[in-house]
Amino acid sequence: MGQELDDIRAHYGDVREEDRLVAGVGALERVRTQDVIRRYAATPPARVLDVGGGPGAYATWLVQRGYDVDLVDPVSRHVEQARTALATAGPGQGRAHMGEARALAFPDGGFDLVLLLGPLYHLLHAEDRAAALAEARRVLRPGGVLIAAAISRFASVMDGFSRALVRDPKFVSLMRRDLEEGRHINPTDNPVYFTTAYLHRPEDLADEARRAGFRTQALVGVEGPFWCMPGFAELWEDAGTRALMLEVLARVESEPSLLGASAHLLLVAINPDSP
Repeated sequence: MGQELDDIRAHYGDVREEDRLVAGVGALERVRTQDVIRRYAATPPARVLDVGGGPGAYATWLVQRGYDVDLVDPVSRHVEQARTALATAGPGQGRAHMGEARALAFPDGGFDLVLLLGPLYHLLHAEDRAAALAEARRVLRPGGVLIAAAISRFASVMDGFSRALVRDPKFVSLMRRDLEEGRHINPTDNPVYFTTAYLHRPEDLADEARRAGFRTQALVGVEGPFWCMPGFAELWEDAGTRALMLEVLARVESEPSLLGASAHLLLVAINPDSP
């Protein structure tokens, strides 16, 4: 994974990840992800491990709610940003560490909730994703909850046409490979085209978790079809329309025929009491 990790670090050196979840489609992703976490997390002060937690958007929110949170990320800039944010978040406790999903420096069974809200789509190879899931299961207590994110196999198609990125032949080549293989490799220096990633079909995400020994509780489409609709920003800014959008998404979030239309998928799974 050496080159992939270099690509990821270079990408997050060029973009402001700390701003991504603040407004627009990013805000929709944040609000919906927080809603899923609320529904399935144990009550505070449960212990949470946020693997690939970036600058700490979710870790900080959880500490503010009283949770005891450890964040791990392979990007040093993110870890420093997270430490700053967590230092004053309270009333819970939060710590940020350098590290990566395939080799977690924590003892077995120490966490009630593990978040993998980035690693599975930054790990291009199946064996690396399997290692990350195995580590997540190892550090979860029996009965603990995993919430893992993936990018939809069809995200680059919807993004490419909705933002006219398909006018660039290099993007079209990237998009075709995504559809055929799920291997998203950006051959340009344009960060808008994202970085090295794996794009899941919904059923493949659930299957990877099953093979790691997890029991799936839910498979959720985060943004539904709204994220690539023309005029999304205006719809989101109107409080009434935003509330209706969130109501509709909650109603259809697990509809199989709509799952692939989301940019992101969330898998909620349980670490069984026994294999």
